[in-house]
Amino acid sequence: MAFTKLGLSAHVLDGVKAMGYVEPTPIQLRAIPLILSGKDIIGSAQTGTGKTAAFALPILTQLGHHQPRPRVLVLEPTRELAAQVETAFRDLARFTDIRIAVVYGGVGYGKQMDALRDGVDVLVATPGRLLDHLGRGTCKLDAVQFVVLDEADRMLDMGFLPDVRRILEKCPRQRHTSLFSATIPPQIETLIEWAMKNPDTIEVGARRTPAETVKHVIYQVADDQKSDLLRALLDQVQYNSVLIFCRTKHRADRIAQLLKRNNHAVAVLHSNRTQREREQALDGFRNGRFEVLVATDIAARGLDIAKVSHVINYDVPQHPEDYVHRIGRTGRAEHSGDAFTLMVAEDGKHVVAIERFISQKIERATLEGFNYQYTALFERNKPGQEDQPPSQVRAVRLSGGGYYCGPVKRRRR
Repeated sequence: MAFTKLGLSAHVLDGVKAMGYVEPTPIQLRAIPLILSGKDIIGSAQTGTGKTAAFALPILTQLGHHQPRPRVLVLEPTRELAAQVETAFRDLARFTDIRIAVVYGGVGYGKQMDALRDGVDVLVATPGRLLDHLGRGTCKLDAVQFVVLDEADRMLDMGFLPDVRRILEKCPRQRHTSLFSATIPPQIETLIEWAMKNPDTIEVGARRTPAETVKHVIYQVADDQKSDLLRALLDQVQYNSVLIFCRTKHRADRIAQLLKRNNHAVAVLHSNRTQREREQALDGFRNGRFEVLVATDIAARGLDIAKVSHVINYDVPQHPEDYVHRIGRTGRAEHSGDAFTLMVAEDGKHVVAIERFISQKIERATLEGFNYQYTALFERNKPGQEDQPPSQVRAVRLSGGGYYCGPVKRRRR
């Protein structure tokens, strides 16, 4: 079905055409008619499926012409997501007189207050900064007709749900509400019951299923060879762009410096970077100035980073959901991609949890030509040892270098 068959306005269709969209994605096909009909919706879809346009297009169609007070409120968990969604709204509304503004923390209030004073139709915001504006009296939500709660489970993880409730209390009860979330934990269900009216649920693709276009591989390695294996992978693999996830900000900085010394064009993205540094990192990675982006999980969800050929989990994520979100940065919009994970012995329980979560055994591989030290992980790959728990295998350093790995023999009492 073409976009022209969905009931969108002519000016919005002009924006769709200018963006180069040809056919609506499954989430757009299902969400647009429901939002146009006034139904509250709960949406779940894999990354890269056009979720933002799924709510932006029908909302823009119903706004008509510019009015001076916010009629649309989109809440996002991070400043990066807020900026990304604002850009999408601007692009789709380019042939209308609708005004869009974004407010988030980490920057000054001046430009945000000017935009609010001039009058906006669509306000994209993070909860904390929006509450600041509400407290200052620089923003009112009494004319809001549409509310979008995007990445709701991420807002829950970041502790924003109390702020979200406070914000929604300042919006009219008679409104349209859309909620998008990868998972629906009990706290989100409580919010849905309180904030929404008989919502329809749209689920495109299994929530736990990574994109089928992504190839998963685990590289097992001794802990003190981890950074060497990362460099060797980047030397051998043919890639266009690589997104590397680290567990901590400190480690992300250290890995970035290591790769820079090896002549890689590298950017870093984590919460200690200023907003200007984050924007420069993302823009440079998107336009090819940086071939590698090293990040913490701030980049795992929702960021629009197209055509990433490889995702490397330098650290195994401790929550299975984070694995799905991380590797969702590649294999987007039906493109193929590779997801590599570097696994050390202590990661065993997290890998088991990930494989159980995605209902898939991940291939183990070794890198040709890499001078591996032995690790207990290799012993567990032998026939009959695969399911042996980590506590039953040990590695003993040999005097001549390397390791001996074998099962621990229990002493008889």
